[in-house]
Amino acid sequence: MDFPLITDPFFYAVAIPAVLLLGISKSGFGAGFGSLAVPMMALAVTVPQAAAILMPLLLLMDLLGVAAFRKDFDFKFLKFLVPFGLMGTMVGALLFRLLDARMVAGIVGGFTLLFLAQRLLFPPTPDSPPPPKWLGAVLTVTSGFTSFVAHAGGPPLSAYVIPLRLSPVKFTATMAFFFFVINLSKWIPYAWLGLLDLRNMATSVVLLPLAPLGVWIGVWLARRISPVWFYRILYVGMLLTGIKLLWDSVG
Repeated sequence: MDFPLITDPFFYAVAIPAVLLLGISKSGFGAGFGSLAVPMMALAVTVPQAAAILMPLLLLMDLLGVAAFRKDFDFKFLKFLVPFGLMGTMVGALLFRLLDARMVAGIVGGFTLLFLAQRLLFPPTPDSPPPPKWLGAVLTVTSGFTSFVAHAGGPPLSAYVIPLRLSPVKFTATMAFFFFVINLSKWIPYAWLGLLDLRNMATSVVLLPLAPLGVWIGVWLARRISPVWFYRILYVGMLLTGIKLLWDSVG
């Protein structure tokens, strides 16, 4: 019997950089680059299959990121974020089979570019008030939803968290712990939807060694880069994410 594994060379040509970008985002630059992983892999497989293949890699990346930043996260902030994020994953699980992948890509991409334009055209001043909590709740539910359907929860959540002006390490640590919980909650619904089949999981095992490499790169960068450059790179990642997702929605 043939080993149930994706063997298409083109798949690995897009999957390898996608996994590395995802690893970097999990521990350094969560607002943008990680959301490119599923759209990149969707050049070779379907969006649900790409999302399923990434599940074991996300688990390993989350564990590594949480271990690296275990002393740096904001627990009080997480107590606010996590329940709303889990609400979003529940909505995603219930609507998953009804959703058009291109529509989801367009919504996430458009929202990402609108937020980026607002930040660049109307930059906050040092005395700008933080975003209201009701907006944070809406954006966090949206993050859980887009995380479930396409592992693209970073941009909506970052739209709320970035204006709070956390330090790079605290920002990264809090995002790492949030998505550890959110991604853990997706395993049972993904199994229920029939996405965790043997072929997808076997392909995940082949890609698994890339996970710690991407996380290591992200941790190294997050601890050495200045806050100014940290957020500039976040914005570049969000720009690339938004363009790619909008392109997917009309392609």
